[in-house]
Amino acid sequence: QVQLVEFGGGLVQAGGSLRLSCTAPGRAFRRYTMAWFRKAPGKEREFVAYILGTGGSTYYADSVKGRFTISRDGAKNTVYLQMNSLKPEDTAVYCCAADPTSRDTTWSNTYVYWGQGTQVTVSS
Repeated sequence: QVQLVEFGGGLVQAGGSLRLSCTAPGRAFRRYTMAWFRKAPGKEREFVAYILGTGGSTYYADSVKGRFTISRDGAKNTVYLQMNSLKPEDTAVYCCAADPTSRDTTWSNTYVYWGQGTQVTVSS
């Protein structure tokens, strides 16, 4: 079972920053579309951002555009989510996911591999 592993969650005050990391096993993941999703208590899972394996194009949810940045380091098989100007409504469990078909999609069912998630809590 392929497992992605996230790091970097924590507690931060509103307006602060956090950087999440997600490591993936194997060089094949360099070609996959990698994404971040989040789930807040009582809410549905929500797409946050994705980055393509080829070309590195990115796409963001409107709720995080201009505040969050997704990036990847192929040599380290790692994807990052830099989160700035955090708001209390960003509080959620953040999960990274991988799509081996390398599509540009925000639909969670497309993503085959998932991490366990890391908690991000933003206090007001």
